[in-house]
Amino acid sequence: MMEASKETTPGGQASLAERQFGSQANAYVTSRVHAEGEDIAELAALAAAIPGARVLDLGCGGGHVSYAAAKVAPSVTAYDLSADMVAAVAREAAARGLSGIEAVQGPAERLPFADASFDVVLCRFTAHHWQDVRAGLREARRVLKPSGVAGFADVVAPEQPVVDTFLQTFEMLRDPSHVRNYAVAEWLTMAGEAGFRATALTRRRLPLGFESWIERMRTPKVFANAIRALQSAVADDVRRYFEVDAEGNFVIDTAVLTLRPL
Repeated sequence: MMEASKETTPGGQASLAERQFGSQANAYVTSRVHAEGEDIAELAALAAAIPGARVLDLGCGGGHVSYAAAKVAPSVTAYDLSADMVAAVAREAAARGLSGIEAVQGPAERLPFADASFDVVLCRFTAHHWQDVRAGLREARRVLKPSGVAGFADVVAPEQPVVDTFLQTFEMLRDPSHVRNYAVAEWLTMAGEAGFRATALTRRRLPLGFESWIERMRTPKVFANAIRALQSAVADDVRRYFEVDAEGNFVIDTAVLTLRPL
């Protein structure tokens, strides 16, 4: 495991995210929600399309994109802010016999890699925790070769303000390191500003079980109860949008954006 130098302000958002996810590293390695999904195959296919690709899994979390990419590419760098998460991914990669994965620690906004270092940059379910998503996108473009491709998968915010507000609120109650889920239109604008053009967009709906969703972050009971109360208090059309059921289970929007350098 390689460690990059990083500057996190004690008590700042990045420090909070590192603490939140470091303590849950093993839960994310074993999480079925994070280990499964058509989006993983879609991202891995970007790496498979470039023979001998060098791949960066940006904000690797539990490493599930790295494991998939390592089956089709000889070199994968699993990169994450959390030292505990990086260590967990390194252990899991070794256990799976995936010798092509190198685990590196550091922030998305300051990548310790040279310009044009990677053929493929992949990122799944992490950008909504970045302090500065625009800086992260600029860094992703900097380390990507001009002929390369990037794939970003994340929860996306609804366009309707009231539904968006509900999403951001329950995300923050569950996990205070949450910054923002961005709408697809915001993603496209930020990607363009960073020097990317979008070549494909895949939208999906992701079902989430309330109890496992809460347990994964060890959300305090008072906040879990607040989320359930919020689910009951919002307008009927908001509940219908998220398909909230009697147990609090719900469905959210996700998207995969395929980006290429301008």
